[in-house]
Amino acid sequence: MGTVRAAAHVFVDDLDAPALSSDDGHHLSRVLRLRAGEVVTASDGAGRWRACSFADGGVLRVTGDVVVEPAPAPSITVGFALTKGERPEWTVQKLTELGVDRIVPLAAARSVVRLEGDRAAAQHRRWQKVAREAAMQSRRVWLPAVEPVTAVATVLDEPGVAVAEAGGGPPGLEWPTVLVGPEGGWSEEELAAADGANAPRVDLGPTVLRAETAAITVAALLCGMRTGIVRANSAKG
Repeated sequence: MGTVRAAAHVFVDDLDAPALSSDDGHHLSRVLRLRAGEVVTASDGAGRWRACSFADGGVLRVTGDVVVEPAPAPSITVGFALTKGERPEWTVQKLTELGVDRIVPLAAARSVVRLEGDRAAAQHRRWQKVAREAAMQSRRVWLPAVEPVTAVATVLDEPGVAVAEAGGGPPGLEWPTVLVGPEGGWSEEELAAADGANAPRVDLGPTVLRAETAAITVAALLCGMRTGIVRANSAKG
């Protein structure tokens, strides 16, 4: 967000009349302990933001013009197979911090965790909340899209998809969507489906990574290539 130095960043529904939610107001005043007059940037989550001043009572007062930032291109998607415990939440958080534009939790054949019905809906809402909080922390002005649990075959139908698998080629922005399998790896049927969809395999290095580590690794590589801090295929010159 340019050269604006802000004490905090929040998302609001209306940039012309930015109002904090009760949770965000509590976070700024009670957790971050902002004082009146400190700068807070507010965004609508769709690339528009402006500088505000934090006032007593948890009120935001507009101090700057609306700035529009274009969406990063290409749009980067990381799909990851569901894992146990709180790892999916952690994965969503870190993918958001790194700059991933779309996050897709996957129901893979060898996924240990199965989410359906009300439980799946509740978890989806939780992931969206985690992503929003991580986007605030990392000062993003574009909120990532967090999909509900999705079948692997559904994403394979999309263009520009690759699957993380040992023995593949290096990841690159020509395949801005990468799917990461579960701890037990992809099933033969899933690999065959990927081949049938002309989804190439990309290798993430010589060591065996946990599913969440693989997702973070591919996100760091792709987002780094997009910003230019990582040079694609640099090992090959």
